Amino acid sequence: MLMNFPSGFEIIIILIILVLVLFDLVLRLMAMWQSAQKKQLAWFICLGVFNTLGILPAVYLILHRNKTETSSSDQA
Repeated sequence: MLMNFPSGFEIIIILIILVLVLFDLVLRLMAMWQSAQKKQLAWFICLGVFNTLGILPAVYLILHRNKTETSSSDQA
């Protein structure tokens, strides 16, 4: 029996898909962690349910990035 091994092009496509999946996973976990810490249940559910290839997690992380707090020396 002959085995069909993937060609170079197929290997490149598989690697690209794996990189995109890892990128989506990392962004999704970061956004879900941040939404859980801020007790934003609606965002947490949306980030977990909808598969948007990193678009929704990126939007969440950009919209809800940590604002720099005013230091205590500025308040005194």
